[in-house]
Amino acid sequence: MTDSAPLSPLPPQTVTEAASRLRTLLFEVKKVIVGQDLLLERLLVALLARGHVLVEGVPGLAKTLTIQTVAQAIGATFKRIQFTPDLVPADLIGTRIYNQQTGSFQVELGPVFAQLILADEINRAPAKIQSALLEAMQERQVTIGTQTFLLPDPFLVLATQNPIESEGTYFLPEAQVDRFMFKVIVSYPGVHEEITIVERVSQAFPVITEQLSGEELRALQALADQVYVPAAVTEYAVTLARATRSPADVGLADLQRAVAYGASPRGSVNLILGAKALAIVRGREYALPEDVRDLAPDVLRHRIIPSYEGMAEELRVEDLVTRVIAAVPLPRIHMGDPHGTRPPDGPRDDRA
Repeated sequence: MTDSAPLSPLPPQTVTEAASRLRTLLFEVKKVIVGQDLLLERLLVALLARGHVLVEGVPGLAKTLTIQTVAQAIGATFKRIQFTPDLVPADLIGTRIYNQQTGSFQVELGPVFAQLILADEINRAPAKIQSALLEAMQERQVTIGTQTFLLPDPFLVLATQNPIESEGTYFLPEAQVDRFMFKVIVSYPGVHEEITIVERVSQAFPVITEQLSGEELRALQALADQVYVPAAVTEYAVTLARATRSPADVGLADLQRAVAYGASPRGSVNLILGAKALAIVRGREYALPEDVRDLAPDVLRHRIIPSYEGMAEELRVEDLVTRVIAAVPLPRIHMGDPHGTRPPDGPRDDRA
């Protein structure tokens, strides 16, 4: 972004209307889903930023139900794929079938040809399935035989995995995990939320009505593309990602030998893309450092690989990410200074 870029490339009224539509979408989803505010916000951000989401949590936390409900509320074509060890690529992307009447092969497209894909228990799939899904997630296309087929637009993969089971599961390849914009950890509900869940068990779920069409979602994605990002916010995102590779650069020399690999530039890119989408969700036409900071744990946690020393010391990636975020000061953004400045000296000032 050059110094001559305007602070508000988008009309505020347009952004306010978009944020209002997204709140209406959330209210509709919450007719069924209790709590899970963080997960729902990340799903909205991923929808606007065209990113994929990996959701991790123990069984019974409504991960699958949340994704299904969001799909109903946005009116997207939706397919749920239950991943198992005996799944083959043809079960996912499709295959060529011989037609005896015509004496030729025809292509039968698989369930991956939908706008919203729920990859349930993705860590139960073997390497061939992961490879087939990798092309779909990154290139948004699949290859069957000698033919290449484009996937629908929008196309989002929302995957779940269970962290406590190891029987019949596989470690996701690093290249696969890196394709997910977010890895969201779903925790247990609070006591009042759990009481509400129990009270709803005997009731039929309300009917979810479509709140966004596919065309409207694409318009919101285009709106998020136009969100202004001050230069200081971009620098802050890059500094965070680079600090996971070289913690010593931000004063965390004790963590340097505990990290084998940190976030790639894809981490920096996703921090900015996510911040632009989050700004729309929060009703702003410009991104703030706080947007990047709030998304950083979900963007960075799955892109860090501890070294042997780190694993021997039982270093938790969550702790490393927390320390990195705390070590990198927020830049101060003045509304009259769209490019932002870092506080020269003195106490840190996080106010926008």
